Amino acid sequence: MEAKQTIQSVFQHHVQAFSENNIGELMNDYSEESEVWTPQGKLTGLEAIRSFYTEIFKLCPAGNTQLELKQVITNDDKVYIIWSSDSPLATIPTGTDTFEIKRNKILLQTVAAHIIMK
Repeated sequence: MEAKQTIQSVFQHHVQAFSENNIGELMNDYSEESEVWTPQGKLTGLEAIRSFYTEIFKLCPAGNTQLELKQVITNDDKVYIIWSSDSPLATIPTGTDTFEIKRNKILLQTVAAHIIMK
């Protein structure tokens, strides 16, 4: 098990990079072995994850999106969040992610969100 501080710092870096739509910094949190599981299926590797976030950033543009972390639970190398967001393009009243963080990288992330287009 990695130190809780390391897990928290990777998670905080991820949230900041996401909020800023900084794809370069965001991708520093993943490795070629990383997986993101979505309701549409499993994404593996940097190229697939980069494409996923490029599309998400279109719905949640930096500076025009309100993101609220409603709950954050950490346990060992895992982080679970419930969140909501609102942007000019979409309202997401409820979203949830789970992260497994090892060796300073997000190795597994699950994500689900109720997206209402405007």
